Amino acid sequence: MNIDFTTSQLGQTGITARRLGLSGTYWPGKKTIYEAVDRGVNFFFCYGFDRQMTQTLRDLLRTNREHLHVVTGAYNLLVTHTDIRKSCEKRLRQLGTDYIDFFFLLGVNKPEHLPEKVVDDLCRLKEEGKVRGIGMSCHDRVFAGKMMAEGRLDTIMMRYNAAHRGAETDIFPHLAAHHPTVISYTATRWGFLLRRPKGWPKNEPIPTAPQCYRFVLSNPNVDIVLNAPSNVRQLRENLTALEQGPLPDDEMAFMRRFGDVVHAQKKYFM
Repeated sequence: MNIDFTTSQLGQTGITARRLGLSGTYWPGKKTIYEAVDRGVNFFFCYGFDRQMTQTLRDLLRTNREHLHVVTGAYNLLVTHTDIRKSCEKRLRQLGTDYIDFFFLLGVNKPEHLPEKVVDDLCRLKEEGKVRGIGMSCHDRVFAGKMMAEGRLDTIMMRYNAAHRGAETDIFPHLAAHHPTVISYTATRWGFLLRRPKGWPKNEPIPTAPQCYRFVLSNPNVDIVLNAPSNVRQLRENLTALEQGPLPDDEMAFMRRFGDVVHAQKKYFM
C-alpha cells in the first residue's frame, strides 16, 4: 500500500520502504550501493551469484539490518531439483543475516514451474521466521493474477512499464483480496524506452529514465520499482523520479503512446 508517492508499506509484512529499490543486475559498484543507502534507498534485490551485491549488503546489514530490506531467491532452472530450503539457507549465510525480507522462486514462466511442494516449502520458511514475505517472479501474467487472488503467496515480482502494461488487466485487478506486495522491474524495458524507435517522429522527444520510473510509480498498485544503474551518475538521475512526483496527464499519455510504438517493434527477450 502506497503511503505516498515515495514510500510504501509492503503487504502484511510491516515493512516500510522507499518505492525506488536497487537491483545489482548491471554491477553498479560498491560506491553506488553505498550512495543509494545514503540517499534513502532501503530495498535491494540480489542474485546469489552476484558477489558484489551480496558482499556489500552483508557489510551494510551488520549495522543497519532493521532499516534495509532484501529480496532474493532460488532459480527456476530445473524446478524438479529446486531445493528452496537449501537455497534460502545459502542466502542467509551469504548475507550474514538471520532472516530474508522477501524470498522467491525466480523465473516462473508457466504454472508447471511452481510445483505445490515449492509453495509449501516457501510457506514453511515463512512460518519459521527465516523469511518475511514469499513469492515469485513471473512472466505468465494470468497465472500470476490467479496466485495473487488465492493469497498463498504474498508477493509478486513482475514486468511493468509503458510498453508492457498487461498487468493492468491480468494482475492488478486481483490484488484487493489479500493486498500482496507488488515489485516491478525493467521500467525502461531494458533501455528500449530510452531509444528512438523506428517510425517515431524525429521532432518529438523520447522518454527520460526518470519519466519511465515515474510512469510505474504513478500506478498505486505498484509498491516497489527496481532501478538497475551501472554507475553513480545513473543512480542519481533515476532517484530524481521520486523528487518529481507522479506524471501529469499529458506526460502519462505521451508515455503510453511511446510505449505502444516500442511494443510494436516486437523485440523478444527475457
